[in-house]
Parts: sequence; structure tokens; C-alpha cells
Amino acid sequence: MLFLCIKIFFARILDVSLGTVRTIFTVKGKSLIASLIGFIEICIWFTIVREALNTDETSLWIMVSYAAGYATGTYIGGKLSNKIIKTNFSVQVITSNLKLAELLRGEGYAVSLINIQGQEEKTDKYMLFIEIRNKNLTHLKEFIRQNDDKAFVVVNETKFVQNGFIK
Repeated sequence: MLFLCIKIFFARILDVSLGTVRTIFTVKGKSLIASLIGFIEICIWFTIVREALNTDETSLWIMVSYAAGYATGTYIGGKLSNKIIKTNFSVQVITSNLKLAELLRGEGYAVSLINIQGQEEKTDKYMLFIEIRNKNLTHLKEFIRQNDDKAFVVVNETKFVQNGFIK
């Protein structure tokens, strides 16, 4: 029975991780890849569920192995999708610190800058537009916070980019 529980646990990690990655590919519009992953995912799921339900064992450990594999697979699938699926982010920064744009450029980021009017008309405000890859988001947020802790930052996932410079 221990072997069955271990097998269920690891099979669930595999099929749920694949399911998480498949979902991300579907959202990104990569239906063919998502379909292939889904086929493999369900083959694994069907095999392990059939084996779990057809056993003569009635131990709760089978259920715990199944649930723990699902939970672990969800976690691993999220981490995996962040590593293998590349994403771009559009970052808008509203700041009073004009020097922030030059500091960001010094870090290698392409920054477009426009003058804007904030709620207080007398205050000069600037909006910085920055397009980045997902791997640079943590560095960018930390750099902005270190250089202007009052900056208003908005991050959105970008669907399409044409031309320009992306760090």
C-alpha cells in the first residue's frame, strides 16, 4: 500500500502541474500546445484514478496521497509556469521625481516620459512608461521603491508588443 500511495502522490503532482501549465498556455492563446499537454495530463490522471479506485485497500492514506499530490502539483505548476512561460509587463510610474527616468535608463530600462497633471495642479508630475520581461519585474519594483518611495506604480500584463526596446 505504501508503494500505491507514493505512486498516487507523484502522479498527481505531475498531472496537476501539467494542468496548471496547460491553463496558462490556454490563456496566452497557445491552444495547440495546451491541447497536447491536456492529452498527456488526462492520460496520467485516468491511469492513476483507475488504479486508486480499483484497489482493495480502503485506507485513508490513499485519499491523503491523492489530495497532497494535488496540492503539491498546484504549487509546482505555478512555479513551473512562471519559469517556462515568458511574459511582458507594461509598467506605468507616476512620480514627481524627474530624475527617476534617467536613473531607470541608467539601469538599462527603456523609459518613455510624459508630463501629466495630478490632483494638485501646482505639482509637476510625470508618467513613465516602461515595457519589461517578467524576469525583471522584481528588480524594477525594488529600484523604483528605493529611488522614489512615493511613486505610484501600475503593472499590467502585455498582450502584444511591436518594435521598441524591452529589458
